[in-house]
Amino acid sequence: MMEELLKVKDLCVYYPVRSGMFKHVNDYVYAVDGVSFDIKPGESYGVIGESGSGKSTIGQTLVGLLEATSGTITYAGKDVTDKHVRKKMQYNKEVQMIFQDSLSSLNPKKKIIDIIGEPLKNFENLKGVALKKRVVELLKTVGLDEEALYKYPYQFSGGQRQRIGVARAVAPRPKLIIADEPVSALDLSVQAQVLNYMKDIQEKYGVAYLFISHDLGVVHHMCDRLAIMHKGRFVEVGTRDDIYEDPLHIYTKRLLAAIPQTNVLLRKKHRDERQRLECEYDSLKEDYYDKNGHVYPLEQITKTHAVALKKE
Repeated sequence: MMEELLKVKDLCVYYPVRSGMFKHVNDYVYAVDGVSFDIKPGESYGVIGESGSGKSTIGQTLVGLLEATSGTITYAGKDVTDKHVRKKMQYNKEVQMIFQDSLSSLNPKKKIIDIIGEPLKNFENLKGVALKKRVVELLKTVGLDEEALYKYPYQFSGGQRQRIGVARAVAPRPKLIIADEPVSALDLSVQAQVLNYMKDIQEKYGVAYLFISHDLGVVHHMCDRLAIMHKGRFVEVGTRDDIYEDPLHIYTKRLLAAIPQTNVLLRKKHRDERQRLECEYDSLKEDYYDKNGHVYPLEQITKTHAVALKKE
């Protein structure tokens, strides 16, 4: 059995809500509430949910941008929840991130050779001709030529900037890339280009992906296993076939029904199905959420499929 590259156990990230003159904590926002999953080397794992579900918080916590309230993050067999451990084992070299907003994630005052070259200088001590050669190779990997080296981020389109973000993430040869909504702001044709480049990179370098998205349609061909997230918890976890062919949680069904359909002849049928699911969601909510609106714990249905359902 293949050993996990990354294992997350009961991860919680809570934000305190303060009020009053002395800013006492009187409540918490449960952004991530007891999430567990693992990623194997070379695998694509998807976390899908609506805005505010907590999925991006998971990614930011894994790369150290946010601190976990509780739970453990294990990478290559070592607990990396503590930032001092991460620094010792060069965790930030092996785990990189692609951000949703490509423009704000690239320094507007730096040229592309400096943006992509920064991790190469920090982690591989490359300089001069060797650095330039490596940056050119990375640009070619994402379909950009040498002319891009001395340009600034604002001189590129959104799709090109996102490809530069992909090249920067790949630069230090990571084993895991966390892709946070990498194509959500792009046109459909450009989305396909970026996803294809990411697939090619995975095949070439054997990198694993944690793919964070709100769109089940986008991740269909990218991910081997998926977790559907709502209100800070996973509501359904399974293989691609489990989620797309046999969805059991009402929230998963609603997300699948929201995927745009190209056959105009079936437009009315799809609209009726979405309306039926909305009625089912309202009438059977207590089967999927407790009286406080929290998601029930996951129950194992098959070896690969788990769903958050009310116990009989």
